[in-house]
Amino acid sequence: MNKMKYLVILADGASDEPIAELGNKTPLMAANTPHIDKLCTEGVSGLLDTVPPSLHPGSEVANMMVMGYDAAKYYRGRGVLEAASMGVKTSLTDLVFRCNLISLQDQKILNHSAGHISTDEANEIMLYLQDKLGADDVNFYPGVSYRHLMVLKGGNDKINCTPPHDVTGKPFKNVLPTALDDAAQDTVDRVTELMLKSIDLLKAHPVNLKRREAGKPAADMIWPWSQGNTPDMPTLKEMYGVESGVVISAVDLIYGLGAYAGLKGVHVEGSTGLYDTNYEGKAKAAIEALKDNQYVFLHIEASDEAGHEGDYMLKTKTIEYLDQRVVKYVTEEIAKMDEPVSIALLPDHPTPCALKTHTRDAVPFFIKKPGQKPDAVTQYNEESAKAGGYGMLYGPEFMQELLK
Repeated sequence: MNKMKYLVILADGASDEPIAELGNKTPLMAANTPHIDKLCTEGVSGLLDTVPPSLHPGSEVANMMVMGYDAAKYYRGRGVLEAASMGVKTSLTDLVFRCNLISLQDQKILNHSAGHISTDEANEIMLYLQDKLGADDVNFYPGVSYRHLMVLKGGNDKINCTPPHDVTGKPFKNVLPTALDDAAQDTVDRVTELMLKSIDLLKAHPVNLKRREAGKPAADMIWPWSQGNTPDMPTLKEMYGVESGVVISAVDLIYGLGAYAGLKGVHVEGSTGLYDTNYEGKAKAAIEALKDNQYVFLHIEASDEAGHEGDYMLKTKTIEYLDQRVVKYVTEEIAKMDEPVSIALLPDHPTPCALKTHTRDAVPFFIKKPGQKPDAVTQYNEESAKAGGYGMLYGPEFMQELLK
């Protein structure tokens, strides 16, 4: 038999809680997903705990666990992962932050994304902030949409920075960074100074004036968070013997995680990270990548963003898009391939619409391997997976089972 190949389809944030308006079903239960359910019927299901007790349920933590790394050991913050994907060189003494552009209303955090500001608009703002706030000790790097970087030289990582998507509707002054020990107070003071200065600088920026005129939320403030130093991670080849691999996403942190894991990043035109992403293009890219690589990590962000918006109808629709526009195509194409391919599908974490943020509950998954005896699970969702043959796994055990 030829060497097995592996496709992991990561439906970011797709898991949820029962919603009254959906008949007390979750979006996974309510969505029409015949192609996902068929794969599930042919595979073995289970639940996966993707968040170590010591860490927050962020996408960077959970995706790291799904890729086979114990995040409790290797995680060093979201910022350094995004820096790796953007080609930003950092030293071991740099403190790297994910830096959101956010919207404010009445001194409260209106949203974590500046109304999903366009990349062109955001880049203009970040270059302006680099000109006005950049200094010997701090630099800003533009990324995609609202997701950017701030690098603070010699910063102390013993600070608490709240993810902005966790505190929408709260006064921003109540959730500014705090020091976890006295030695970090200077870092907190510097970061807070930059945040407050950004408000004054951005009030009358031309991009914001145009957005307000159009009735769109403005980029009112920077919000640095998920700080950390450069991690020391083995590649998937070194850890698991994976000969070659690819990551496909629309999110910098996933590409950064892939870079540390030794995976090549494939960028698909029209990938937005939202419900309007190029599903077909990503599905085709995954099949092309499988032809020349042993492992493909196909990450689709749309369900997570719908969960952050609290839009359960849109979230349900994104799951149906995944089924009809990705899973249908890849299963049909894999059936034509000579090499055996194992397919797994799962979220990284739940993003319940009622909460609009991530939780640390275990997520449903299935793995379909050629020649494998299926379990009795016939539908893919949070409840049915409880009866799956894998039971409950912890983080890296998923990758270990996938590769068996």
